[in-house]
Parts: sequence; C-alpha cells; structure tokens
Amino acid sequence: MSFGKAFLASLLAIVVSSIFISLIFFGIIGSMFSAFEPTPQIVKKNTVLKMSFDMPIGDVSYSSLNKNSFELSQKLGITDILTGIESAKADDKIKGIYINITNLNAGIATIKEIRDALEDFKSSGKFIVAYHENYTKATYYLSSVADEIYVYPSGTFDFLGLGSEQLFLKGALEKLDVEMQIIRGTNNKFKSAVEPLMYTEMSDANREQTQKYLDALWNEMLISIEKSRGVSVEKLNEIADHASIQKSGQAVEYKLADGIKYYDEVLELLASKVELNKDNEIEFFSFAEYVKKATKKKSNKLKLEEKEPNIAIIIAEGSIVDGNGEIGEIGGNSMAALIREARLDSTIKSVVLRINSPGGSALASDIIWREIVLTKEVKPVIVSMGNVAASGGYYIACAADKIYALPNTITGSIGVFGVIPFTGNLLKNKLGVTIDRVQTNKHSILSFNKKLSPEEFGIIQQGVDDIYADFIGKVANGRSMTTAQVDSIGQGRVWAGTDAINIGLVDEFGGIDMAILDAASRVNISAEDINYKIYTTAKTDPMLEALISIQGQNKSSVSLKKSAFQTKLMDMFDFAKSIESNAGIQARMPYIYWID
Repeated sequence: MSFGKAFLASLLAIVVSSIFISLIFFGIIGSMFSAFEPTPQIVKKNTVLKMSFDMPIGDVSYSSLNKNSFELSQKLGITDILTGIESAKADDKIKGIYINITNLNAGIATIKEIRDALEDFKSSGKFIVAYHENYTKATYYLSSVADEIYVYPSGTFDFLGLGSEQLFLKGALEKLDVEMQIIRGTNNKFKSAVEPLMYTEMSDANREQTQKYLDALWNEMLISIEKSRGVSVEKLNEIADHASIQKSGQAVEYKLADGIKYYDEVLELLASKVELNKDNEIEFFSFAEYVKKATKKKSNKLKLEEKEPNIAIIIAEGSIVDGNGEIGEIGGNSMAALIREARLDSTIKSVVLRINSPGGSALASDIIWREIVLTKEVKPVIVSMGNVAASGGYYIACAADKIYALPNTITGSIGVFGVIPFTGNLLKNKLGVTIDRVQTNKHSILSFNKKLSPEEFGIIQQGVDDIYADFIGKVANGRSMTTAQVDSIGQGRVWAGTDAINIGLVDEFGGIDMAILDAASRVNISAEDINYKIYTTAKTDPMLEALISIQGQNKSSVSLKKSAFQTKLMDMFDFAKSIESNAGIQARMPYIYWID
C-alpha cells in the first residue's frame, strides 16, 4: 500500500473513531442529565413564599460561567421578580410572603420597584412578615413594606443614613512616576469620574452634587418608611442622627419594628397565620424558584394562546463598551444589533429600552443612539431607567418618546472625558527602561510612553469639546430644550430622579411595568394582550441551567461577602480596567458607594 493511501486510511479511521467517541461521550452526558433531572417542586396549599434573594438582582435573569476562573455568576431579573409577585398575588395556594434577607445585592431604585410591587401584593389581603437577626439599610428599606416586622433581641440594626466615599489614587500614581493626562469637557467641572486620578480629595463641585443626590435618595427612602411605619421623616432623621438604635431590639421602641422574637417564635407566628396545627411545619417555598415557575407558566400560556410577542424589552445593563462586549456589559455593536432586530420584526409594535448603566464609550453610545433614532421613526420607544442611567446611559436614552425613572434613579452626568496615562517616567526611573522612536509625521505616535505636547493636548481637548457639544445637542433635540438649557444642567452633573424630573431630563416616575403599559397603549394593545419579548445578550446556556437546578436541590450554596474595603478596591480596579479597555473618549459617571 502506498504511503498516501495508508495515510488517508489512518486519517479516516481517526475521524470515524473521534465521531464515535464523541457520540458516546455526549450520550453519557445526556443520560446523566436525564438521571439527575431535578424533580419539579410543587406549590402546596397554605404555602408561604420565602423571599431571601440569595443572588444579585439585575434587569434580566441569567447564569454564566467564567471560562477562565470557572466562577459561576447568577442574576435574578427585575421583570421576572415582578411577574413572580404578581402571580403570587392571584395564587390561592400562596397565603403570604416571608421576607428574610441577609445580603440584598440590588440598587436602590430596583429595591423600590420590588417594594412597590409588594405594596400592591398586600392589596390582595395576603400577609407579608419580615424578620432577620441583622438589618442593613438596604434590607430594612425593602422589609419596611411588611405588615409586621420582627427583630432578634441582640441583633444589629443599621439606620444611620447614606454615605458615599471614594478612593483617590493620585498620590499612589505619583509615587510610581505615572502621570494621568486628563482631558475633560472645558466646562465639565461636575464630571467627577476622573477625580480619583486628578486629586487627593473631592472637588467642591463633586461634593456639592454628591451631597444633593444622596440627600434625595435618603429622603425617598424615609418617605417610603414613613408611609409604611407611620413614623415621620423628621423623627426618622432624628433617630439616624443620634444613632438611637444600637441593637435591633431598640427598633421596637422607635416603632420601626413590631416585636422581638426568636426564629422559632417567628415560625409559630407564620404557622398560626396559615392556620396550621402545632405539630405541622410551615410550608416554605423559595421565592426564586416560584419566580421560575411563574415566568415559565406565563410563557407556556402565551404559547398555547398562540400569541406572538408584540412588545420588545431591550435590556441595556452594564458599562457601555466598544464592540460586542461581555456578559454584564453593553457592547455598542451588539446592543445596536438587538435594537435593529426589534425594529425590523414586524410583530413587535413598540419598544421598551431598560437602562441600567453609568455610561462608558462615547462612540459605542453614539452607535446605540443612532439605532434608537431609527427605531423611533417606525415604532414608539419608551425608556425605563433603573438604578442608574447616566452619562453614556443618558446619551442612549435621550432620543426616546418618553423616559420613566424612579425617584431614586441616578441620571444626568451629561459630560465627556478622555484619559491618557504617561508611564515613561515609571519605566525610566523604576526599571531603567528608555524608549526612542522614529515617526513620519509630527503626531504619528501617541502612546503611554510619550507625554502629550501642548499642541497634542489641545487637539484632544478640541475633540472632547466637540463630543460634548454633540452630546448636549442630541439631548436638546430629544428633550425639546435649547443647548444652553442642557448645558446649564449638564457639565457632567449627576442628578437623582426627584430633581431630574423637575429639570426635564425625565418625564414621569414609574418602574418598568409602567413603561411597558405606556408602550402598549401607544399602539392600542390592552394590558391583557401584552406579550413582551426580552432582547438581551446575557443568556444562560441550557446545560448550565440544568446543572444549577441539580446543584440547587442537592447542595447548599455558600456565599462569601467581601469587606467594604475589598469592594472599593475591586470597584476602583474595575473602573481603571474599563477606562483602559475603551481607547476613545468616554461618557461615564463615577461609581456610587452605598455604605451598608
């Protein structure tokens, strides 16, 4: 046999064997999943939903596996949560909700959306009871909606107000001989995202805006608590100012809780509410699992009725980056593709754009903005702002037909900046590395190793100012304002929703449910006939979903909570990394720290 024939025969044998082995392998994997397929949990009579929120809450539910670290990331989406609460309200088997949250990983506006839905749930006559050994500001804000709140005798109860603090890196960079060359819009004094690289403390402008929006967020929380607990805003501020509640038991004295109980006593209370005998255990059902069942049931019902999706909900969550981005980011190209897909789908009559973003790449924001403009020409576009829709996040919102936000949404930050680090002195002074260059033209090389000349700085400054002028022009056009009016409330300034509505950046207060109803009414779709389709790049692989379900029934999850300092360091690292990953000029707001 010739070498060529022998080689081809061997190659064919290898290919056939590989296919055969692969089939066997995937057959075994399939059998494993079939064997370990989770048994569907049944909601029984007199069930109490246990609301724990053991995973972060975002705008869309998904699970992803980091290919490098194999770290599992999961989120529970706000639309699914609202569907779950709405379903529980009408479900005869559900008698009430038990709120028992250790760590609430959600933005303040998202918490309000959930809180408002729970307020509506109470109109059914069903109960809500809250209990925990240690209350944070976030968990108490949500729990305060309950009919009854119980605390542990010697637990903790954080009711001290809101605070924001920032790490400043200028001194550390100077020690490393690194100079951050920062170009902000000429009058963008409020554009504070780059201040950690410029200063050693907050500027007067940044301190002013931060104080204003923190006061607005705190006041909104107090108004909600006052409504639920009957304690005035003035009294609540007095409690916070004097640190009156040192341990959870004292919350009862100030009417922020209804009683002191141990866990077993809370179980007895809940059992009595569903009229169980002492010998019978209370039937808890995980709220997260109920949400899955409710969303699946809703989807199956629409399929049986053969209803095609008529409303698009497009999820824009995360920093805005060039290209397609990763899960948890808004890629300029990938987001534009989603909007384009919804626009070209003839069954989709109206679009809701849900935004939760501090901004990012100015170029990517502009690409997304263009698709919004084109979509608005053929079908209504309604924006629903979540926790934050600022800078680039506001850029992609401004062209919409209507903008909804929550009173505690963070928005605005209409401004731009560019950052070019100069690391030449670091290499030379610390490592003894020098650099030389040859170039065909005067400005051929703009690198981290070459300091900008005054002329080059001026060229980039002009580019930043041009983008800012374009930004305020687009806001002015979208919001029916003059550029002078937009500039007066722009300059990088951050606003809370309560102020944003008064200055014309937002049209109406409301969550995503109101935005969906508005989008439907504009095209004569009744509330009963709404069938929305979620457009998102954050999707869960079915095999991963099956693994998670199996693990959920057979293994308890372990949560590691970072310290506040570790969290700040990671946030600063992520901020620096995101700046580095976007080569162009950026429209981004600083990270907001909510100190729990």
